[in-house]
Amino acid sequence: MSHHFETIAFDARDGVKCNLKHLINGETPKGPVLLVHGAGVRANIFDPPTAQNLITQLTLEGYDVWLENWRGSIDLEPNTWDLDQVALNDHPAAVQKVVELTGHKQIKAIIHCQGSTSFMISAVLGLVPQVTTIISNAVSLHPVVPKFSAFKLKLYLPFIKLFYKYLNPAWGLDAPNFKAKFLRLLVAASHHEKDTLVGKFVSFTYGAGFPALWLLNNLDRKTMDWIQYEFAEVPISFFNHIKKCVRKGVLIPLKSSNYNTTYLDQAPKTNARIILFGGEQNLCFHPDSQRNTFNYLEKIKPGFHKLYILEGYSHLDVFFGKNAHKDVFPLMIQELNKN
Repeated sequence: MSHHFETIAFDARDGVKCNLKHLINGETPKGPVLLVHGAGVRANIFDPPTAQNLITQLTLEGYDVWLENWRGSIDLEPNTWDLDQVALNDHPAAVQKVVELTGHKQIKAIIHCQGSTSFMISAVLGLVPQVTTIISNAVSLHPVVPKFSAFKLKLYLPFIKLFYKYLNPAWGLDAPNFKAKFLRLLVAASHHEKDTLVGKFVSFTYGAGFPALWLLNNLDRKTMDWIQYEFAEVPISFFNHIKKCVRKGVLIPLKSSNYNTTYLDQAPKTNARIILFGGEQNLCFHPDSQRNTFNYLEKIKPGFHKLYILEGYSHLDVFFGKNAHKDVFPLMIQELNKN
């Protein structure tokens, strides 16, 4: 199924230029749903070359599909961002833009990885009150990473930040300078899984697995080729922030003078129903990330939210695994339809 989008620019609250991709479609009786990508990718991550991808399924179900390119999108100019900036500025502006353009006072959202962490900060701060249902994949309020990832953040990151402002898995296709070529050689020497070199670079950058963001048996050849072109710059500034959050076990403001300050010091200022998904074999963020957030939410409002831990899935294959249209999307749509 071929998808046709219109691109709508919007300004984040601090003036950063972002955009929305709106699917041009016919009848959409169930209203808007906003899809929010992770770090170092773009909105197109939800549109893999499979006939039954999530966008197709949402369209058939009658939803008005909107994709947000926030400041971490590779479709925008590279910039040094952190989760606080995105949460305070990008997502509230994107949600408000969708509300204005559609005339719907309430919308729903499907959020992934660092799009999820930052969007959840927006939610708990009360900045996106128009969002009534949030489906979060991989990580939300409580980042938990594998031990090797914690080791990399603690020991690799201080070294990497001396020489690099950004990491870019696309260097697996084209390494433009000596520093990029050095990392490319390091990745090739240390990753022996049967993935593309970009895929290996992704694992080096984002996780602890071989590979880290998907199970190879979940990807068909066409998707494996496509995904090579869906990664680019991710700033070291982001890793500096997530390192602090991982060490604390919960999302915290980057520049807080008090290390004990977290985003959960006060009750969440959102009435949204939150449905959490996590791949049981995720080697980027451990499924305990979503379990911990669910346990936190359950104490506040028992029985209201929902948790799915998906056997046979990792991180991004939740969205473009060859069987995701059977294993995952029906669950997401079922939860969207409940409201």
